[in-house]
Amino acid sequence: QLQASGGGLVQAGDSLRLSCAASGRAFSSYAMGWFRQAPGKEREFVVRITWSGGYTYYSDSVKGRFTISRDTRKNMVYLQMNSLKPEDTAVYYCAADAGGNVPRTGYNEYQYWGQGTLVTVSS
Repeated sequence: QLQASGGGLVQAGDSLRLSCAASGRAFSSYAMGWFRQAPGKEREFVVRITWSGGYTYYSDSVKGRFTISRDTRKNMVYLQMNSLKPEDTAVYYCAADAGGNVPRTGYNEYQYWGQGTLVTVSS
């Protein structure tokens, strides 16, 4: 089970940190990802981190502004979002993939999903 939290309403330029708590499975051996879905749009890949944390892959739209990290002892994954823009407004989902060190960006490549947390960035 994955539980995302930390969303909220912020202004452009602000920062926000999302958390994803994993339980009930050995997610420490899974690659983890964040996706987002804006109203009326398809779910979009944001970032992926391998189980060891040694490999990360970012979408171009967030590269340099967002940082993913994980704490395998706590079964937690974090998404630090800086310099937020109105176009970052979306429901953010964390997801788990049993695959290895490959930059999987398709939402159908992830087997487990959290419920999502809403991030709203006002201009």
